[in-house]
Amino acid sequence: MTNSFRLPDLGEGLTEAELISWSVKVGDTIALNQVIAEVETAKASVELPSPFAGTVTALHADEGSTVQVGSVIIEISDGSTEIVTEEPAEKEERVPVLVGYGVAGEGVSRRGNRRAAAPASPPPSNGRPLASPPVRFVAKQQGIDLADVSATGAHGEVTRDDLAAYTERDTAPVSGTVKNETRTPIKGVRKHTAAAMVSSAFTAPHVTEFITVDVTPSVELLEKLRGTKHFRDIKLTPLALVAKALLVALRSNPSLNSEWDEQNQEIVTKNYVNLGIAAATPRGLMVPNIKDAHMLGLKDVAQALTELTVTAKEGKTGQADLADGTITITNVGVFGVDSGTPILNPGEAAILCFGAIRRQPWEFEGEIALRSVTTLSLSFDHRLVDGEQGSRFLADIASILADPMNLVALA
Repeated sequence: MTNSFRLPDLGEGLTEAELISWSVKVGDTIALNQVIAEVETAKASVELPSPFAGTVTALHADEGSTVQVGSVIIEISDGSTEIVTEEPAEKEERVPVLVGYGVAGEGVSRRGNRRAAAPASPPPSNGRPLASPPVRFVAKQQGIDLADVSATGAHGEVTRDDLAAYTERDTAPVSGTVKNETRTPIKGVRKHTAAAMVSSAFTAPHVTEFITVDVTPSVELLEKLRGTKHFRDIKLTPLALVAKALLVALRSNPSLNSEWDEQNQEIVTKNYVNLGIAAATPRGLMVPNIKDAHMLGLKDVAQALTELTVTAKEGKTGQADLADGTITITNVGVFGVDSGTPILNPGEAAILCFGAIRRQPWEFEGEIALRSVTTLSLSFDHRLVDGEQGSRFLADIASILADPMNLVALA
């Protein structure tokens, strides 16, 4: 018998995934739960285990293609022979299936014996081109008449690829002009990030505040700690100290660790901190978070940041690591940027932007001296956080970085 494996629902209402790579090929013998493919959703990269053992007889998706949840992606034969018993022919009426195209592919008799599939045929279209609702929506948005598009779907329907091909042909250079362009499909993490940022920007009323602070004492403290036995094998960065300062400041400013529940019209204050760190990866911007970061000391925070960054850059961040964040830090200083106005991660009340640390002239003890100076900016949801609360929170973080002894005073 041949078993068909359909792309499963990978969680959080996702309807499609990009097939990154196959780990098997036609003719391979595979075991139960053996990894057969890697797919990328809008959330994360996922390895698919096989629910069947046997021999691969067909692969129904190409690497790099987008596959809908529920679509058959692979067929696996278990080597057994299916026995179909003979019985008198019965008159049976085939009823067209209204969802999708064509008729039901397989019938079952009163005795439960399987019948051969009847060839699918498209239902009458009354002159209207066949296309799924999403394709019709895109065509309407782009002002495309589906009747002008060549359909290549299995049942004569216009697919998204058909629309893309029609658009490329329609916009091809004319009169000998050449456009030096590179087009990259919007999918996976980048597609999800774009949708989330647009939703956040037009849902939460953003306010951003800035503060410039002399962090020389923090820089000096980090140098001392790196030389101790406790941090000798730890990658201790300024970001770790900023993260610890934020965690301590939250204790006096809990409104910055909250969420707006529109459905229940409630403000949900979190009594735990899942600290998100915005990370630039080959797959796009991701915001994995450190679970229960409020329970960690500086050494543990530094270790967690290193592990989080390495995992993200290797593209191995799981969906669990991306879910349930409560507040975020974005470190633009690593790119030599001084500051910015970050957009809130959806569902969070605040995001802290950490800029580059620069040696520059600064007033110190009544004189001008070269000091290590940085700028912090804080964006927050004004529905959840008043200007006073946001200002106090940002000032508390700055005071800790200006004098790390405040870690003890505010803890």
